[in-house]
Amino acid sequence: MSRPPLTALLTACLSVAITAAGLGYAWSLRAPDRAPANDDRVSPICGTRECEPVAEAAVGSDVVRVMVGDRISRIATEGASGTVMFELTIAEYGVTEDVGSLELECVDSPVAAVCLVQGQARGKRYAEALVRQDGLWSRALGGYQGDGGYVGLHDVNGDQVMDVVVVQRRCAEGVDCPKRVAEVYSLVADVANGEDRKLGCTAVVNAEAALPGWPDVRPAANQLRACPAAGS
Repeated sequence: MSRPPLTALLTACLSVAITAAGLGYAWSLRAPDRAPANDDRVSPICGTRECEPVAEAAVGSDVVRVMVGDRISRIATEGASGTVMFELTIAEYGVTEDVGSLELECVDSPVAAVCLVQGQARGKRYAEALVRQDGLWSRALGGYQGDGGYVGLHDVNGDQVMDVVVVQRRCAEGVDCPKRVAEVYSLVADVANGEDRKLGCTAVVNAEAALPGWPDVRPAANQLRACPAAGS
């Protein structure tokens, strides 16, 4: 039997090589394998263990969660801008020791969304707030604490952004008494340019039930005045 011509052998070898190269190139362009659905999310860590969600609220298309853990607790915001984690700073006062006292209150508006987290420890209410403006969440300046049993949100000055209302006792040091006063704080005050974040206080009243709107304290702007000294 005669051998095939050399040119035919070369042509056949070249054809096989081209086919193999084409298959290799096609393989390199394939879509990456999709990870299993249960690998898509990793639970956040709070200290030495996974964070435990204890409160949740929807704010427009965003979701805000309060999560507790070992030594560290967090506030998480999830939405179009991604997931952002904030440390729950009021945990340092011991509020996470009584998880049942933790509360999350969120209010949206065209100007800014506000979320207030609060809890109870050692006879006081401790709170902190997050503010969303232009789609981005940030921590409001400072925290809040009151011994009058109430911290809440209300738009006192009419700027379409919630203010923080904190009730305080007004008693002589070391003395318990029924006198109460409500302090009001702005969450969007331009402190860098000299604006005071404390908008003022209500008049001191002789019983908590006399506070405007009690049990949801809602003072009007014209009910605010300079805050009295402690014990007055």
